[in-house]
Amino acid sequence: MSVIKVPGPSILTLGCVAALLPLSAFSQSNNASSVSEEIIVTATRSEKPLSQIPNTVTVIGEQDLTQQIGVNNDLSTILGNLIPSFSPSRQKMTSAGESLRGRDPLYMVDGVPQSNPLRDGSRDGHTIDPLMLERIEVIHGANAIHGMGASGGIINMITRRPTEQWQHNVRVETLAQQEDLGESLGYGASYTLSGKTGNVDVLGSATYRSSGISYDADGVIVGFDNAQGDTMDSETLNLFLKTGYDWDDQRLELTINRYDLSGNNNWTGVDGDYANGVPTTASETGVQGEPVSNEITMFSLAYSKADFFGHNLRLQGFDQSFAGTYGGGTFGTFADPAFGGTVFDQSQNNSEKRGLKLTLARDDIAGLPLGIVYGADFLNDKTNQALILTGRSWVPDTNYENLALFAQLEYTGIDNLTVTGGVRHEESALDVDDFTTLFSYNGGQFVEGGSPEFTDTLGNIGLTYQITSDWRTFANYSEGFSMPDVGRVLRGINTPGQDVESFLNLEPIVTENTELGLEFDNQTFSAQLSYFASDSDFGQRLQANADGIFSVKRERTEIDGLEFRSEWTLSATDVLGLRYAQTDGEYDSDGDDRVDTDLGGANMAPDRVNLSWERLWTNNLNTRLQINVLQDRKFRNAAGLSSARFAGYTTVDLFGEYSTNIGQFRLGIQNLGNKDYFTYYSQTQGSDSRNFKGIGRSFNLSWNMQF
Repeated sequence: MSVIKVPGPSILTLGCVAALLPLSAFSQSNNASSVSEEIIVTATRSEKPLSQIPNTVTVIGEQDLTQQIGVNNDLSTILGNLIPSFSPSRQKMTSAGESLRGRDPLYMVDGVPQSNPLRDGSRDGHTIDPLMLERIEVIHGANAIHGMGASGGIINMITRRPTEQWQHNVRVETLAQQEDLGESLGYGASYTLSGKTGNVDVLGSATYRSSGISYDADGVIVGFDNAQGDTMDSETLNLFLKTGYDWDDQRLELTINRYDLSGNNNWTGVDGDYANGVPTTASETGVQGEPVSNEITMFSLAYSKADFFGHNLRLQGFDQSFAGTYGGGTFGTFADPAFGGTVFDQSQNNSEKRGLKLTLARDDIAGLPLGIVYGADFLNDKTNQALILTGRSWVPDTNYENLALFAQLEYTGIDNLTVTGGVRHEESALDVDDFTTLFSYNGGQFVEGGSPEFTDTLGNIGLTYQITSDWRTFANYSEGFSMPDVGRVLRGINTPGQDVESFLNLEPIVTENTELGLEFDNQTFSAQLSYFASDSDFGQRLQANADGIFSVKRERTEIDGLEFRSEWTLSATDVLGLRYAQTDGEYDSDGDDRVDTDLGGANMAPDRVNLSWERLWTNNLNTRLQINVLQDRKFRNAAGLSSARFAGYTTVDLFGEYSTNIGQFRLGIQNLGNKDYFTYYSQTQGSDSRNFKGIGRSFNLSWNMQF
């Protein structure tokens, strides 16, 4: 299989921006035999052999993406199926409460940040269509590889590359459920043209998708999340272009991506009864206000030179614009006598990120077994949240600037041992003008603006030791740097006399990550076991208010857990996989600097087992059967009493592909056994309006052809 997890300490936790890193992987070939090969990983920033990589990395390759997309194209579902330490998908447009190792990951596309930490609207998983991706690379645990935002790790989505020969790729798909083919029917089409002429290569692609509604296992319509956003009854358009020019040892590459996801406003959620287990459903009635939507435009221009005064040079500039519109309502938060008391309104998050990443790498300094990666990163993030129907500002204009200098050393002078260490120095400034909060915050509070500055120097150290050709061990310590959800913090000020300059809740989050592990790999059977601990003295926790709108709590948090992965090539036609993650987390509820209360479902994933069986039946037919087991969980308060409970469930998916001379026909069945369950989020954080059941048995039929 091409899903691999390479445990080890963070080799470039403080350094580097998107270059190349070879790893040894298990790759599924056409005959399903598992072979060891080197692959390229762009989630770290320097080429290194496997024996020198002290990182826990998961690479989701093209074959695995094809299988998962063939069942469900939701990115969060794909990640959860292959990375058990990732939270179960909400199955909605929002990703609120979805975490990696109990903390928020930084989403990127080709190294360009997609997350919006200054006002986290939780739409990170819907910024590019998965069909545009060649692979996904995930670094587990807090680190500062790409700067701000990776307290839980990095999810770097690598887009497709132009082919050497000109070719067309056409894909069409239909999705439906047996309850009502008309209402549940969804369909999509994608066209890609790719090739190379002389020194210029080009890949252009367009994808359109129309989604129907979903039914649960009882044949009842799954409820709509009209406020946070739903992917049911929606339309998606993705336009993508990548072009490059090569000369000598240099390359210039331009990438443009435009992604639009918008609801149709045809269905309205119908409240259930959370206390009595009655699910939220929906009725076919029009929705007031503007459609819920995601609109993203990304530009990336990258230049690389293999020999720049003895260094490997990479320079990347980028611009990413995000506009996320949320559903409206007469929420108490929007109430204002100036607009007649109760008022219908809806919000829109707007963020524009510009940045520059410079990386220089050199090996064998002065003829010694010593390598260095160093450089600088610059980021400017302008964010606000507006109430678009009344023209009010919910989150004021927030301008964040960050400059980071980094250097990472690697020593390989002792047989089988690699030692890495480095520093990253962060200089950050947050600029906010004077503003007044909404009336609902205790009558509206005037807040004096300011420009607080934050400085921190982060360090990391790691080692990996190759015990034998089959056994490897690792240890590492790394630190991650992030801003809290500044928008939630600022908009929630409800006491007079506050000013941005001295507001403690705006202090950055520094997360300390420690990891130990052991790996075995004899090319027939592989297994990796890692233990991690992630602590933050002044962390961030989401807590739902009475109206369902979350606020930020700044408290000490401590998280630890285990991750295990094994893969067994039974024969030339069969591969078995087993993955397991167990995570525990607590926070300090009474301010005595000691953790005492379990982190809830909005912050912590359940323990999970993922099982898979892949088989090549003939040269033309292959299948994948996968089982997801989410285990029961209790959440306890400071007194040791149960404050919430999750009843686990098991789902089964099936994927099959048949190749012919007129293309590949693929059939995916999600929830093969038609399991009836309430989602993890609904059970742990749900309400009458968000007591959603999971999607029942659904079918995805697609056809793909290259010519």
